[in-house]
Amino acid sequence: MNIHEYQAKEVLKSYGVRIQEGIVAETPEAALEAAKKLNAETGTSWYVIKAQIHAGGRGKGKVQETDSNGVVLAKKLEDVAEKAKNILGGTLVTHQTGPEGKKVNKVLIAEDVYYPGDSEPKEYYLSILLDRAKGSNVIMASTEGGMDIEEVAENHPEKIIKEWIDPKVGLQGFQARKVAFKLGLEGNAFKEMVKFITALYAAYEGTDSSQFEINPVLKTSDNKILAVDAKVNLDDNALYRHKDLADLRDLAEEDPLEVEAGESGLNYVKLEGNVGCMVNGAGLAMATMDMIKLSGGEPANFLDVGGGANATTVEAGFRIILKDPNVKAILINVFGGIVRCDRIANGVVEAYKSIGDISVPIIVRLQGTNAEEGARIIDESGLKVSSAITLKEAAEKVKSAIA
Repeated sequence: MNIHEYQAKEVLKSYGVRIQEGIVAETPEAALEAAKKLNAETGTSWYVIKAQIHAGGRGKGKVQETDSNGVVLAKKLEDVAEKAKNILGGTLVTHQTGPEGKKVNKVLIAEDVYYPGDSEPKEYYLSILLDRAKGSNVIMASTEGGMDIEEVAENHPEKIIKEWIDPKVGLQGFQARKVAFKLGLEGNAFKEMVKFITALYAAYEGTDSSQFEINPVLKTSDNKILAVDAKVNLDDNALYRHKDLADLRDLAEEDPLEVEAGESGLNYVKLEGNVGCMVNGAGLAMATMDMIKLSGGEPANFLDVGGGANATTVEAGFRIILKDPNVKAILINVFGGIVRCDRIANGVVEAYKSIGDISVPIIVRLQGTNAEEGARIIDESGLKVSSAITLKEAAEKVKSAIA
């Protein structure tokens, strides 16, 4: 589960990670009040206004309606409301949102941390994630922090520092010092970075996250180390242990169909294809998507109805798939193990009748317990549904349906 930058920073702060302070606002007027409060609390006189969406590249992104960047600087208090107005309510397009962009409902008013001092501010990159190949967490860092880190990773991989953490013992002090040393830091900045990495790793483990990305990590002109941005991805499977973090979910940032599917207990991911698929089991779902591609189609979604599929879940799946205008056919591929194929077939028939006229062809492939009985129920239903027993037969029927 992704969370917003302002939420991520509050999580990090609770673990002792130094952050760029800021206050979230949903209107231009609230943005101005936030700036005034920030001035009183931090003394900042310049204000960074940052769009809050679940996507990176905001600084280079453009708000379609006003041509404003997603991250702007107000050098005067009286400019804050106008600059926030140019972002709020607009559609921000970045390299991660795609051309459709995302609507901006909130902005973060943050303090200026690039102030003059004894040395030049310096940006770094730092992330923590699970390396599945090695079965351990890895800290990735680079001296080339900022908006072009993807280009650095692609063209200059030697500039990416990696430090793997043994899960049996956790992060050791020497490892945090090793990363700070490789980043070329010394003196107080070195000590600050070691503290930063240690606190960040504690936050990563304490929240059961799947990824932390801090880009940039800033060394200020007076050698403080702090998070200017924060991208945190929480592990959905661990949210039952973190009710407070689960409450940070912003449904407005998620695909409405995926939200609806979740409320019905379905695992659904929208894709860009033309064949809707409904399957019981994630492994079978992946195989079904491959089969659709081999038949000349493109999967329109990943939809796993689970092992206890019934008329209610099948109907919910139908309704969600049919809301995608790109769908030209629907393939239901079910292995009857926990649930019998005849029950699935009856569920399909009941759901079809409940929804009413369905304009796209439906192919139902049933295999397993009572598969032949299930196929007979489908074939004798009198509905515009055709059955299949083998994967090859189902693929041929999909190909014919979308031709």
